[in-house]
Amino acid sequence: MNLDLEPGDFVINPLNKSWGIGQIQSIIKNKATVNFENKGKLVINIEEIILEKVKI
Repeated sequence: MNLDLEPGDFVINPLNKSWGIGQIQSIIKNKATVNFENKGKLVINIEEIILEKVKI
């Protein structure tokens, strides 16, 4: 589980880089709401999909 992620962080989904950079809106238990530039707002299970932090 990504314990170092918090709202406001910028991330990418390494399995779907075409989604672009996303910003974490909220994290509740194992679900992160992320607003991606090319895909919109998605709820991601961060136990199944490992998001990578990026610096902007």
